[in-house]
Amino acid sequence: MIKLYFIAFILFVAACTYNQAQTSQLNRSDSEEIMPESDYDSTRFLKVLPQQIESVKNYIKSKGTFYSNQKAILIDMRIPSKYFRLFVVDLKTGKVLSKGLCAHGSGSEIEGTDSLRFSNTPNSYMTSLGLYKIGGSYQGSFGKSYKLAGLEKSNDQAAARAIVLHRYSCVPDEEQYYPICNSLGCAMLSENYFEELIPIIDKEPKPMILKIYY
Repeated sequence: MIKLYFIAFILFVAACTYNQAQTSQLNRSDSEEIMPESDYDSTRFLKVLPQQIESVKNYIKSKGTFYSNQKAILIDMRIPSKYFRLFVVDLKTGKVLSKGLCAHGSGSEIEGTDSLRFSNTPNSYMTSLGLYKIGGSYQGSFGKSYKLAGLEKSNDQAAARAIVLHRYSCVPDEEQYYPICNSLGCAMLSENYFEELIPIIDKEPKPMILKIYY
């Protein structure tokens, strides 16, 4: 009888150990799916983006009724180009309506590092940080594009530098394992994602704000 109790006890412990191992493995898998490994600070989407949305809302409010208070476009240059870093946001709810890849200027890259530098200087081929007004569209060498007017000292040469929002075939639609192609300083998107943005921009009765930050 004692032997039977002992065998039963051993089987019970083994079963519990197996169940715990299975549960632990399941929890690890769930955790890995929710929080995938990344080479940038993923909290930027959760913490920095909401702060930037608030700053855009405050700017728009300070300008009265000139700019759209419905939607805006924010681009986080701290996020590597291989990941989605352009966000169309609903300014009323703070929700992200869509997101896509966006190239930075070739001159912004610092050789041997993952960091970027920024400039407002003509012919620097660098991205300029700051608030922009999305202006009227025009037909250029990349098809339909949108003029960008820099609203701060950090980007007030945007028009002189011909910095615009446009599409280009080298920009992919989806995230990938390596950096995407560079622009000459423009905010450059994939052809398909640019098509998604056209009705969003064109349907706004007032100019939209685009902000590039780091």
